[in-house]
Amino acid sequence: MIDIDPSGILVRYNVKMEKEMTPEEAAEELYPKDSIIYPIAKAIFEGEEDDVVEGLEKAISSGKDPISLIDDALMVGMGVVTKLYDEGIIFLPNVMMSADAMLEGIEYVKQKAGRAPVVKGKVVCHVAEGDVHDIGKNIVAALLRANGYDVVDLGRDVPVDEVIAAVEKENPLMLTGTALMTTTMYAFKEVNDKLLEKGYKIPFACGGGAVNQDFVSQYELGVYGEEAADAPKIADFIREHGGNIVKLREKFHKH
Repeated sequence: MIDIDPSGILVRYNVKMEKEMTPEEAAEELYPKDSIIYPIAKAIFEGEEDDVVEGLEKAISSGKDPISLIDDALMVGMGVVTKLYDEGIIFLPNVMMSADAMLEGIEYVKQKAGRAPVVKGKVVCHVAEGDVHDIGKNIVAALLRANGYDVVDLGRDVPVDEVIAAVEKENPLMLTGTALMTTTMYAFKEVNDKLLEKGYKIPFACGGGAVNQDFVSQYELGVYGEEAADAPKIADFIREHGGNIVKLREKFHKH
């Protein structure tokens, strides 16, 4: 019997797995290097509200303008969160914790400054009439607020006429609707038709478990948001490029 050393065999087939990066390591590469901003961005990523406030406190006492820290620190931290969420490295519960920490930070700097930051724009959010499942809408509202939008949250199971009245009163740049049940999503078509009747050509971003792109594409104002995180992106796009539904669909619909 020939004595063979097995350790020398099959080496070339032994695919060496590259070590996966942890979310923390991935975030570390994206944080700003600035020693004042870094701890705030990191605290946002970690969802640590107390650490966010502590970081902001230090930044303000070092001479930073409180309101400027929204864009220069809080948004930067949220940008890290959004990027890693888009890449599938972190998941929705992490995003929600970060959004809460961000909102806490915004409240703190507003108190310190004695004035409110400039709001990017107003968005009306609601859950379709007959539908009581509001977790999706709550996430949409939190992410919009964390990205600097003023949210008018109508709640769940909102009658169509109430949605129309809110659009007339608030004149938002966008309306969002979520539906988890297929029986309730037809309210969106009604909202769409009544808005058009009254001459409103406002983008109507719809999503939720029951809703798909084909359904949303059937009515004139509908823009499909596959995930809650699409809501602030759609709002940002409207601010930069206007509320043209065709352009919005080109950008956000899968072709």
